[in-house]
Amino acid sequence: MELFEQPGTESRITLFAELMLPIPVPKLFTYRVPLPLNDKIMVGQRAIVPFGDRKILTGVVVSVTDQPPKQYEAKYILELLDDFPSVTELQFKLFQWMADYYLCSTGEVMNAALPSGLKLSSESMVQLNPAFNLEESDFDFSEKERMLLKRLVGESMEYSAISKFLGVKTVYSLLKSLVGKGAIILYEEVKEKYKPRTERRIRLTEVYAVASALEGLFETIGTKPKQEAIVLKYLQDVPVLSHVEANKHGLAQKQLMNDDTLSESSLRTLIKNGVFEEFEVVVSRFEEEPLPDQHIIQLSEEQHQAQQEILASFKEHSATLLQGVTGSGKTEIYINLIKQAIEGGSQVLYLLPEIALTTQIVQRLRKIFGTTMGVYHSKFSDNERVEVWNGILNGRFKFVVGVRSSIFLPFDNLGLIIVDEEHDSSYKQQEPAPRYHARDVAVVMAQLHHAKVLLGSATPAVETYYQALQGKYGFVKLDKRFGEARLPTLVLADMGRERKQKTVKGEFSGLLLKNIGDALSKKEQVIVFQNRRGYSPMVNCEDCGWVPKCVNCAVSLTYHQYRHALVCHYCGYREALPQNCPTCSSTRLKTVGYGTEKLEEELMLHFPDARIQRMDLDTTRSKSGYESILDHFERGETDILVGTQMVTKGLDFDHVSLVGIFNADRMIHFPDFRSYERAYQLITQVSGRAGRREVPGTVVIQTSSPDHPLLLTILNHSMEKFYGDQLEDRRQHSYPPFSRLIDVTIKHVDKKVCREGADALFKLFRSAMPGTKLLGPGEPMVSKIRNQFLMSILVKIPRGSSELGALKQALMQCIQQLLKEKEHRNTRVIVDVDPV
Repeated sequence: MELFEQPGTESRITLFAELMLPIPVPKLFTYRVPLPLNDKIMVGQRAIVPFGDRKILTGVVVSVTDQPPKQYEAKYILELLDDFPSVTELQFKLFQWMADYYLCSTGEVMNAALPSGLKLSSESMVQLNPAFNLEESDFDFSEKERMLLKRLVGESMEYSAISKFLGVKTVYSLLKSLVGKGAIILYEEVKEKYKPRTERRIRLTEVYAVASALEGLFETIGTKPKQEAIVLKYLQDVPVLSHVEANKHGLAQKQLMNDDTLSESSLRTLIKNGVFEEFEVVVSRFEEEPLPDQHIIQLSEEQHQAQQEILASFKEHSATLLQGVTGSGKTEIYINLIKQAIEGGSQVLYLLPEIALTTQIVQRLRKIFGTTMGVYHSKFSDNERVEVWNGILNGRFKFVVGVRSSIFLPFDNLGLIIVDEEHDSSYKQQEPAPRYHARDVAVVMAQLHHAKVLLGSATPAVETYYQALQGKYGFVKLDKRFGEARLPTLVLADMGRERKQKTVKGEFSGLLLKNIGDALSKKEQVIVFQNRRGYSPMVNCEDCGWVPKCVNCAVSLTYHQYRHALVCHYCGYREALPQNCPTCSSTRLKTVGYGTEKLEEELMLHFPDARIQRMDLDTTRSKSGYESILDHFERGETDILVGTQMVTKGLDFDHVSLVGIFNADRMIHFPDFRSYERAYQLITQVSGRAGRREVPGTVVIQTSSPDHPLLLTILNHSMEKFYGDQLEDRRQHSYPPFSRLIDVTIKHVDKKVCREGADALFKLFRSAMPGTKLLGPGEPMVSKIRNQFLMSILVKIPRGSSELGALKQALMQCIQQLLKEKEHRNTRVIVDVDPV
């Protein structure tokens, strides 16, 4: 791509643009604006720019000035990709806040924000040098060089295509030789990833769009029945004579030709003879929905009261917590509030923690909001996500339902943000940076837009509950289930006692199996929850104790029966299950523990006539995986649904009378200060799937610790006691919400270098941040991932500290100081603010 030449235009002002580039460098980059673009360039537009010697990146214009950079000579912007801005002023402010708060660069935030379809890919291309003539050249050429030069006549080729054409693995030496001989030119061709979907249509040419011309046409083609049939079919679908405008829109070719009796070649002839003309139109990738239902949702007395309290709370607070028990009908309140916001001219964002939740709720919302609603999540293609982004910019979508990445969409008139299941850890981004929490970013977004935030959950995060108690957030409670539904009865299955009585079959208690049998006999549905996928979490040798470990990570491999493979859930490493122990050659290899696959298999043995499905990461990888499983369950085609935490979140089914929680102890005794909170949330949430209509619900919790205080709290529905105990415990140990945590992870391929780096960084922290509580350095539970050893340091900063910004800055300076040292240049340091 050639740069713009500007001869004889010295009198015009030279402009420079500061661009945000998608790289982890905390600064903006200045580029020179070609004179032809002076009147076109605007803040928020995407631009293609060269970066380094070979790279081409998509940046976003942050500002335009007439001041050149002082440290370097600015390169030219190559091209503007937008006629109008793609990124709004409010988005820039949000990007900056996220970069400052989560200790990353604005470029990393921008990279996460823009759908990949709005970013460009650059491909190295090869073309013949126009001044080169093979026959007149004095150089000698090899056979492969001659083959390539002949192929390049009249066309350009990509490196990969040349490699395939010549049948060689690498083409760089050959290309270098041809460049030296002046035979070819190498260049970067930039391709925009987003392509609108187009539809090929036909219409009558203007000449034949009147009655007299059509009569003459039928006289002409009267002896050609195949052509006549096509014209008649077109007139049947497009009323040209009664609605002249209809002909302008024409008819999709595939719609016309889906009649097998019509001839494709006859249509070609009619086009060739000027009867029809072909044209293309841009169409949406989303199916056109029927007009929305105008029915009014009837709220119960309790729901109406809660809605009025929320609206009153919004007058005093920008954020309000709605704590409603499972099945209380929070969604109906959300729908009413969304309607009011849209009717008031505002945009609405409805956040859900996982795609699994969007499947069921979106179908319901589509009936009410129709095509004014967009859906945004990672199972959509790049092009579909770009259409939602552009749909917000051009006003097509007033309301978006999406997962955490939806907070980056270019809203300009946001009035309401709903964060459903606000406690869910899926709202936290783990890799790569920015490691943000969508709930917290939503609260900041609302402040920027002067909007309101509604945080909804049956089991709020301890931090959110505390903010509501302190009066920072509004607080509304909904304590009663909708209609005639009652909260389910919770029962503990004492595994210790049952083992003594020998009523346990496999790892299923007799109590749970009896309840499943009773539910199936009444044609009711069952959910069994086990938060571990795969067949078994571990395989070991009964003779020598050998356990297969991942070669890249410090974890045992999980056995997946349907793949007949051992898989690492951290790096994806996979190997076949051996027939013999590689240590002692014994054949006595056994699986240890239960994953969802093994539960599914055992349930099939206990209930051979039951229709059983599994819902976990392995069965929902495809775009329609969730939808298919939930559709089967909703239609009553599945009797037992076995699943991981995906089944705990917001699913609403009429006929579920029983929920079995397979292993509560593993959740409770997990070594983390949030383990009680997570166990409380998961058990309460999955319990809430039972008895949501008139059929009463039962929850059987399998445990070896039936006297555990947490389980007794859950059994008695003592929510206030649970939160009170948690807050007191965290106050004593300076954990959130009484402090802010920053988790610093040090990574290196050499364990010794990793440990030394962690020790050196800890000393730097202690020196730069005296008085700040530091824990570590220590090995995390999984001390090696993807061939890199890990050490971690936990920084605790008192909440409300006026020095938060200064401490964060000092922390980053310590990290930069460490990485400048020769022995730690290859060390990676990951900073996670507010880890979950």
